[in-house]
Amino acid sequence: MLRFIDPSRAFPAGALALAGLALAGLTACAAADAGGPPGTTRVIASFYPMAWLTERVGGADVSVRTLTEPGAEPHDLELTARQVASVEDAGLTVYVKGLQPAVDDAVHGHAKGRSLDAAAVVRTLPPPGETDDEETHDGLRHAESSHDPHVWLDPNRMATIATALGDRLATADPAHASDYRQRAASTAAELTTLDHQFRDGLKTCARREIITAHAAFGYLADRYSLRQIPVAGVDPSSEPSPKRMAELTRRVASTGATTVLTETLVSPKVARSLAREAGVRTAVLDPVEGIEDGSTADYMTIMRDDLRTLRSALECS
Repeated sequence: MLRFIDPSRAFPAGALALAGLALAGLTACAAADAGGPPGTTRVIASFYPMAWLTERVGGADVSVRTLTEPGAEPHDLELTARQVASVEDAGLTVYVKGLQPAVDDAVHGHAKGRSLDAAAVVRTLPPPGETDDEETHDGLRHAESSHDPHVWLDPNRMATIATALGDRLATADPAHASDYRQRAASTAAELTTLDHQFRDGLKTCARREIITAHAAFGYLADRYSLRQIPVAGVDPSSEPSPKRMAELTRRVASTGATTVLTETLVSPKVARSLAREAGVRTAVLDPVEGIEDGSTADYMTIMRDDLRTLRSALECS
């Protein structure tokens, strides 16, 4: 069984040759270390959306391990030594650069040639605040990244990522190349259908502004001509100042918004406080950053729930 080896380390010539073969083919044998079925390619996914996509595109030909535990907030992820080693040993790591600095560091140090950055294959947006002077304060800029990392919340971009992932897995495991590309095409088609559902469902609405718990929905807003007004920045743990909260209360009133959108995995306390001050209700808009352990929901069902929530909040016809 081959083990993926970091070629920057000193090994005897025979070991280096073995490592070269492993890196060139990104073969499936490393799956045994993860407890995956023999003959599958071991893939590390940084968090839930990338795991979901990898499982859909990879099918039975991959063994997927997710670095972010179910129910955990992915922005807060710190990696253990064992998790870093799993990135080093994996055939491929699928992640979103700029979302989880610990994962960025692990990939940079141990998996440069064996990784797929989902943000690198789509058109990205600048961090919240850099194109809107009203939003450029109270921590809304994300110092860790030159772009907004929440690319998975646009189904159209996710379809592009699915295609890129299919091609990357086909290169990694040529024996199953046609299967990867076929599954990628099927997944992309489903995501395109979802994109059409969002476009049609949000076409005619009483309002276009969404008051969100944190700045996760920039890509969704960009795709469907909405305007995101976030309570917190890209990092949901940051809390707005009293000045910012007063400004948000005024903006809720000025837009005629009826709903402040809270989310899963992070405390709704601040968003609920804003809703009370503004005299409006709350509803959950899930950023699909993770799911609770044992949940039967998946990316597609959560996104469709989000569409229903948005249609109600925006009073769409």
